[in-house]
Amino acid sequence: MTDRRWLTVLGVILLAAVMIAGCGGLAEEQTDEPVEEAEESENNSGEIAAQEAASLMLGGSDSEVNVVARLAEEYMNENPHVSIAVTGGGSGVGISSLIDGDIDVANSSRPMRDTEEDALRDNHGQEPYAVRFAVDGVAVLVNDANPVKALTVEQVGAIYRGEITNWSEVGGDDLEITLYGRQSTSGTYVFFMELVVQGEYSERKRNMAGTSDIVEAVIGDGGGIGYAAIGYANEDGVKALDIAADEGSEAYDPTVLENVTSGDYPLTRPLYQYMAGKPEGALLDYLLFEVSEAGQNIVLDEGFYPITEADREFNKNALQ
Repeated sequence: MTDRRWLTVLGVILLAAVMIAGCGGLAEEQTDEPVEEAEESENNSGEIAAQEAASLMLGGSDSEVNVVARLAEEYMNENPHVSIAVTGGGSGVGISSLIDGDIDVANSSRPMRDTEEDALRDNHGQEPYAVRFAVDGVAVLVNDANPVKALTVEQVGAIYRGEITNWSEVGGDDLEITLYGRQSTSGTYVFFMELVVQGEYSERKRNMAGTSDIVEAVIGDGGGIGYAAIGYANEDGVKALDIAADEGSEAYDPTVLENVTSGDYPLTRPLYQYMAGKPEGALLDYLLFEVSEAGQNIVLDEGFYPITEADREFNKNALQ
């Protein structure tokens, strides 16, 4: 091979080597960027998932525990990234747990007291916010075999103060009245004492741990009387009495929606949920679900009643 041909071949080889090296560098340069973007995208996805995932604790009112548990279950079915735990124990227990920072929402069948709101501000440095998510007619329950159909608020109060002790005194059988009620941590205990008893409960009242315990006791006691959220009034073996505001007024059945939402039934109340600070994120989304059409249908299905326009106006402070 001549020197000229050798130099030509050598030049081709060197040119090929340079091109291969250049292509390799270009390939490396092109693949680096997508790898970085993929890693960044993966990191962003993790951050987004972490932001969306949430765990909420709701506790308190025994009157509310079943309906709130159902609402939470339905919400989680559509929002699996959110976990919601619901416990009972009484309104007072829920409010104390909220003040202590152990839960996110206190379910309460009564308004918070001024002293409780002050304690929440002191502990959290935030204002209390409240939402009304359902309307309840507190039912006065008797055994299904009891012939009494209606009482006035005053008669029920006299029974629970221990002034009326036999059903014959209010048109029933000659049978001693057995009183069943909640413990003092219950919001219904407070509501009933302030609105109906208007004094001290009789020492004869048997204090039950939960609303379902009252219902079971009245089912098994022909002389029993108890009070419970309307959602518990449809159990077999008990019936809700019609209640009149006073002796000259009509008695209304609490199991009829219009009687409660109109305010004609005298033992009507909103059901509350309290928070420390204005709700946001997953909590706000859940609360909006509760007061939506879907949520209010669940409220109805659980035996309670939908909120009124006055309740929706009340909710604006927390939900807007």
